[in-house]
Amino acid sequence: GGTACVLTGQPFDTAKVKMQTFPNMYKGIVDCFVKTYKQVGFQGFYKGTTPALVANIAENSVLFMCYGFCQQIVRRIVGVDRKTKLSDLQNAAAGSFASAFATLVLCPTELVKCRLQAMHEMQLSGKVVQGHNTVWSVVKGVIQKDGPLGFYRGLSSTLLREVPGYFFFFGGYELSRTFFASGRSKDELGPIPLLLSGGFGGSCLWIAVYPVDCVKSRIQVLSMAGKQTGFMGTFVTVVRTEGVLALYSGLKPTMIRAFLANGALFLAYEYSRKLMMKQIDSY
Repeated sequence: GGTACVLTGQPFDTAKVKMQTFPNMYKGIVDCFVKTYKQVGFQGFYKGTTPALVANIAENSVLFMCYGFCQQIVRRIVGVDRKTKLSDLQNAAAGSFASAFATLVLCPTELVKCRLQAMHEMQLSGKVVQGHNTVWSVVKGVIQKDGPLGFYRGLSSTLLREVPGYFFFFGGYELSRTFFASGRSKDELGPIPLLLSGGFGGSCLWIAVYPVDCVKSRIQVLSMAGKQTGFMGTFVTVVRTEGVLALYSGLKPTMIRAFLANGALFLAYEYSRKLMMKQIDSY
């Protein structure tokens, strides 16, 4: 699921990070795509793909594993049998709990991904003299400058994004599946309803938490050039100096990516899960 998500949405994610961190460099999504292609070439859209793959595979593996555990916790809290189907709201709460665990594996890999994606702009703006253009050079730079804890720059803002965001993510997904199932079992849904449900869930997530993600990207990228203020400090500085709309810079590529990538994520997740369950049942 994580692999399908990255391969589908990486160019739009790259545009999102560039526009979030350097909103004055680009007039919009088309301008960002054109300038990136002219300056760096097609490979510029896939900068940070390796850490993005690691991040998404790790995050979604932990997320969906913990989602199952958290569903059982919710069942205990509401006092129902472990095989009872949860409501859409209860599934949303379970997804929100699960995201807190996924954040711990996501934050370090996303920091490396964001820095690689915005490295060209950091050099153009003069914030760094020499860019680290490989995964290993970024990792080595973080360890040398900040030590292992440097990988958790932006952890609080990542948590602020993930916990409420995944409430809307799983809530939107389950609500949409309920709509398409219309009385039938959700497990009987075909690929198109699953794609649309995943896309709807992803869109709900990003609409709800986009300003938080914008602050997170700034902290993780700009901390490369020196000490960066925390979440509230960065948030206040952006609003004061650039206005509230700066917190929504890059929203358009994010929404395109959210629908495509999360549709692919849930489709791959549901079908791979069914395949694995068949293999287990056959034994």
